[in-house]
Amino acid sequence: MLNRPGFPWASANSERYSLIRGDLCRGISPVKYVESLARQTAQKASQLDSDTPEQIKMREMFMLNFYWFMQTLLTRKDRCSMAHGLEVRVPFCDHRIAQYAYNIPPEIKFLEGREKGIVRLASERVLPKDVAWRKKSPYPKTHNPDYTKLMLEKFRALLKKTDCRLFDIMDAKKLRQLEETEGRVFSKNWYGQLMATSQMFAYMIQLEYWLEQYNVIIQK
Repeated sequence: MLNRPGFPWASANSERYSLIRGDLCRGISPVKYVESLARQTAQKASQLDSDTPEQIKMREMFMLNFYWFMQTLLTRKDRCSMAHGLEVRVPFCDHRIAQYAYNIPPEIKFLEGREKGIVRLASERVLPKDVAWRKKSPYPKTHNPDYTKLMLEKFRALLKKTDCRLFDIMDAKKLRQLEETEGRVFSKNWYGQLMATSQMFAYMIQLEYWLEQYNVIIQK
């Protein structure tokens, strides 16, 4: 993952880009565009003269997560919690902790070969060891068959609309193929281990809503 071009957590890139209408991609390379964004962000990573190539790469990964993935998680957290009147705190996102963690060597961050290794070790003081070192259970998990069924139903209903705005951007034939095969036309998960193809249905639904809500006009 460290050496994958672009954003390490995004897989099956060429398959995803293939959904975009071909006439909109003339003179444009989605792959090069996304990789350029990742490079620009990675260049924000400061480093020490004593850093090894692996440490430099980990610092770049930190920047990619900080400016992209973490922003998404925090926005989702804020929207979902406040929509239900909940006040959520994220103490590990304190800027002082983030600044300190930036310079923690990878071998300490991944103590015992585990993600968040140093946090797990520290938490042994207040948590049972089997809790502190249990397998990570992040959110959202989209492998639930009920979630897949719900997203597929909404996606199918979307494609039946006479004024479906997705067709302004996406290849209609490819979207139909995605629907008919229930996503099996693509062999890989779209966004890493946690987000299978059902998440693409959700993103398409969100994109349609955005295009419609703001009356976006595509200039060709």
